[in-house]
Amino acid sequence: MRIYDGSPRQDFEEVFRSIGVFLDARGMRDILLLEVPDGFVVQGLVAVGAASGTWSDSVGTVSKETLSFLDDDIAKFMEEAAARRGDGPAPAPVEGNAAGAYEHALRVIGRWMDEQRPKDVFLFEQDGAYVIRLLLAGQAGSHHQIAEFTRDDVIDLVTQAPKFRAPNITGKA
Repeated sequence: MRIYDGSPRQDFEEVFRSIGVFLDARGMRDILLLEVPDGFVVQGLVAVGAASGTWSDSVGTVSKETLSFLDDDIAKFMEEAAARRGDGPAPAPVEGNAAGAYEHALRVIGRWMDEQRPKDVFLFEQDGAYVIRLLLAGQAGSHHQIAEFTRDDVIDLVTQAPKFRAPNITGKA
């Protein structure tokens, strides 16, 4: 990510967490996330046209939506997220596509990606399971690595996440 060039670590954990907050608020599901030179492109399904009335009218229709998040947008999302969280306790893990699911899932996957130090990312999700393609650079050259996280893998990672958080000033994680 260009906004993190020169940083001590690539911070996919916080970047993906902040994108996840936006996706949760938008009600998006079955996402595809692609890193591009100036940010990320995210595509997913959203319900549109939901209204009160008969049962069939209230469901609305599902539409595919494509969003572009530039580096400046992501930096703003991260600042807003940090201000919202403050020093309070971490939110509880959330399963499935409930409110906060993408925030939690993308954060723990981003943390795993930080350890891999990728140069490029392609990710897609369906029903809480994720497939990720990373471009890794090494002494032998660049190569792609593919990883899969099942819904249960993500739930386990989210459950384990609090032990990886640094304690704050009060000594609480």
